[in-house]
Amino acid sequence: MSVNDDRITAEGERSVAAEPVAASPIADPAPLGLGAFALTTFLLSAANAGWMTKASGDAWLGYAFAYGGLAQLLAGMWEFRNKNVFGSTAFGSYGAFWIGLGLWVRLVAPTIKDPAVANHDLGWILLAFAIFNTYMLLMSAQANAAVFFVFLTLEVTEIILFIGGFANSSGLTKAGGYVGLVTALVAWYTSAAGVANGMGGRIKLPVGRALI
Repeated sequence: MSVNDDRITAEGERSVAAEPVAASPIADPAPLGLGAFALTTFLLSAANAGWMTKASGDAWLGYAFAYGGLAQLLAGMWEFRNKNVFGSTAFGSYGAFWIGLGLWVRLVAPTIKDPAVANHDLGWILLAFAIFNTYMLLMSAQANAAVFFVFLTLEVTEIILFIGGFANSSGLTKAGGYVGLVTALVAWYTSAAGVANGMGGRIKLPVGRALI
């Protein structure tokens, strides 16, 4: 340690500054975030598509808090640690989206008497996230093809659903559910590719090159 590393305290005493410690690397949190997003999207989209005829249709709600919400939000925070601005913004925002949607369902929706008003609420929420998703879609083209298609299918899902909300159209909501199921499958594949490729084993899954 050189003399220049010494520090003078306010009391005039000499102290020695600690040597900088290199931060330890962490595993890629993206597969966790994508898996959390995929599963929660799958459950909600299955309900929107009308598949849950013998279920409550609210199976997604708990996972909106625990998996799509908390786990994805944590993945976003770990992406900050990895200095990945795109991943931290995406996972942090969509983790918060699921928590916010769950809170809306629990706290706001029960106070709304007119279903059309509730649909318009959802329309505004999804419109706002479609705007956010638009520039994230453009940025995702610099990542790889798999990530790009996650954001592309999500963009289509959000557009169909917010139009359906404003139009009070159950048909568009159902259509959005089907596209949402495709979104979930693409996100699951991208998550699986991240796990497989990150392990460095014999199984490798292609994700394609950046589009721009």
